Amino acid sequence: MNAPLDADNLNLMKFGVGQPVPRQEDPTLLKGQGRYTDDVNLDNQVYAVMVRSQVAHGVIKGIDTAEAKGMPGVLGVWTGADLVEAGFGLLKCIIPFPNRDGTPMKKPDRPSLPTDKVRFVGDPVAFVVAETLAQAKDAAEAVMVDIESLPSVTDARAGAQAGAPQLYDDVPNNVCLDWTFGDSAKVTEAFGKAAHVTKLHILNNRVVVASMEPRSAIAEYDPKDERWTLHTCSQGVFGLKNQIANDILKVPPEKVRILTGNVGGSFGMKASAYPEHAGLFHAARLLGRPVKWTDDRSGSFLSDQHGRDHEFDAELALDKDGHFLALRLTGYGNMGAYLGTVAPMMGTLNVAKNSTGVYRTPLVEVNTKSVLTNTTPVSAYRGAGRPEGNYFMERLVDQAAREMGIDQIELRKRNHVPPDAMPHKTGGDTLYDSGEFTALLDKALAASDWAGYDRRKAESKARGRIRGRGIGNYLEVTAPPMKEQGGLRFEPNGDVTIITGTLDYGQGHWSAFAQVLTTKLGIPFDRIKLIQGDSDLLVAGGGTGGSKSIMASGAAIVEASDKVIDKGKQIAGVALEAAAADIEFKAGRFNIVGTDRGIGILDLAEKLRTGLKLPPDVPATLDVTHVHEAAPSAYPNGAHVCEVEIDPDTGVVEVVKYTMVNDFGTVINPLLVAGQSHGGVVQGIGQAIMEQTVYSEDGQLITGSFTDYALPRADNVPSFDVGFHSVPAKTNLLGAKGCGEAGCAGSLPSVMNAIVDALGGKHINMPCTPERVWEALNG
Repeated sequence: MNAPLDADNLNLMKFGVGQPVPRQEDPTLLKGQGRYTDDVNLDNQVYAVMVRSQVAHGVIKGIDTAEAKGMPGVLGVWTGADLVEAGFGLLKCIIPFPNRDGTPMKKPDRPSLPTDKVRFVGDPVAFVVAETLAQAKDAAEAVMVDIESLPSVTDARAGAQAGAPQLYDDVPNNVCLDWTFGDSAKVTEAFGKAAHVTKLHILNNRVVVASMEPRSAIAEYDPKDERWTLHTCSQGVFGLKNQIANDILKVPPEKVRILTGNVGGSFGMKASAYPEHAGLFHAARLLGRPVKWTDDRSGSFLSDQHGRDHEFDAELALDKDGHFLALRLTGYGNMGAYLGTVAPMMGTLNVAKNSTGVYRTPLVEVNTKSVLTNTTPVSAYRGAGRPEGNYFMERLVDQAAREMGIDQIELRKRNHVPPDAMPHKTGGDTLYDSGEFTALLDKALAASDWAGYDRRKAESKARGRIRGRGIGNYLEVTAPPMKEQGGLRFEPNGDVTIITGTLDYGQGHWSAFAQVLTTKLGIPFDRIKLIQGDSDLLVAGGGTGGSKSIMASGAAIVEASDKVIDKGKQIAGVALEAAAADIEFKAGRFNIVGTDRGIGILDLAEKLRTGLKLPPDVPATLDVTHVHEAAPSAYPNGAHVCEVEIDPDTGVVEVVKYTMVNDFGTVINPLLVAGQSHGGVVQGIGQAIMEQTVYSEDGQLITGSFTDYALPRADNVPSFDVGFHSVPAKTNLLGAKGCGEAGCAGSLPSVMNAIVDALGGKHINMPCTPERVWEALNG
């Protein structure tokens, strides 16, 4: 008979790495007890409302604020000239890419409020602060902005043509970056020798982020300490603190504190500073009171950074046996009116690094023109170039199989990078460390009942529906290395607090990080707490983005735990009256080797709090402040299999069956990973069949509300079948590969390939709205 399990083993079996533990924050959030930025109210606070341009492009001739200043409750009205006079800095793009000729890219200045021209509908030109929100709204409507309209351009390709309206005098043809990647001569040679070339013109439609929580912020200024505090939704307080301190306020970072509570979604959009922040700080300093601003949904549609928006001519060269020789992508990326913090990254380097996917593709060339237009600025959106690269490649692979008469599965397998080729240097200048791509695809096909598809297709036909199926065999590159904090603090009440620079905005970090700590130190799961939203407690932090959190923060927690164990052995030696060299640590206890004498880690922490006398050379605390130096990029991959039905009478597309098998390396929490996969897939489905921003010829956002902009709902998606084929990464301590954005990388190609299959192979671009699908069916 097996010995009974002790409490430590039971804790690990239920809460250790690999267990499906529910999110710690769910009970609070589901009961409506979360604390988002708009829930924060400070004593004596006042309210700000932004005045935004209603013209897409024009010269600011004057801003009349006199009537607004005289209205009840109004404390001030400020314009860009006021912020310039006060010395506030610019919002900056941090991407350093050179043009193809070696010259630096153009980075037009972006003040928080423009003083010369407006460049998109929603461009903030002034703001009002009043005692109440209603008073501020009334006064904002009374601000008269005189703008001399200029011609506008909203399409990147059109904006780059000679004669197009120019947004900036020093950016000819609106092209701020003319970027190239790869050996063009070798790629041209490969295409010249190819037995077959597949070509597609692919659009990656612009989307509105539409997070559940609109952007919000409260600014404070302490004149005694000359210190600035901002309560705001973010993806990481440490990086935002440095950006605001260095670029906007021009003060030492220690003079700035950023506080973030719960965050209702971001997907990249809330990662950086926004124009509103400078104005709030300005008013807070002048008025000596906290200034609060929360956007409404209409303002969010106009001013939150948008996502995607690329147009590419994609080409794949193959030999006579279907082996890939070279990939070439040539196109445009729409930057919007101003360069976001990382805006040029998505349509350039991230596309180049991710387009090779799971395939041996020796040569890759990407040529992208990043173009400024009279639209809302574009920046990172879930996946940030990784879904794009995979989408372009997977559409080409499906089309090539159709054109060459090769089975689509056989063509994929024929070009998979085999396990014995690892590590594998790609044509995208990345180095894969692990992966079993063919075995994973086979598992996904079996789980999807690929062999039973004909029966399902016949059933659909009997009901008057057209069925199609598609594969998204993806691989993405997670964010690059950066420092991350993994602090551990033993609290007076017996809890243990993790302090990290990543920040949860829906992912469930608390549970996953606690599972790592439980596994490493044996601390009871329910005694572990998490602090992530106070920049004053951080010495480093890369924020959350690029599917790197568990690799960075998880590794930091592992390394910090090792330091706790080293400290604990010395302290336990004193408590147990033994030499530190004779102390071992296992399952949450420090024991004297070869004896049954020991002490639990939390009991040892309690002894320290109650006055355990220690020699001067023994650490006085188990607390650790640790910085993990770098977690290299990892390569999550998978195979998604989608089946759709189309109503030929209406063109309505319905996703009716969806199966995915993913390699996320070591899966810390399969429940949370499945949830992240669901979310990414749903966003991909939304972009594929319904989401698209539409501008009028004069730059007005036609899809400016949920009346005109469609988001996927529960009835637009089926139940998901999620499986794993885990091959641990060799590049980080946990063997994890990241999962947060992979759902988009698999869903865009699988859904679109399924729709094309249902259309008999006819290429169609996203979004596949009923009108477009009906037109494709009817010629």
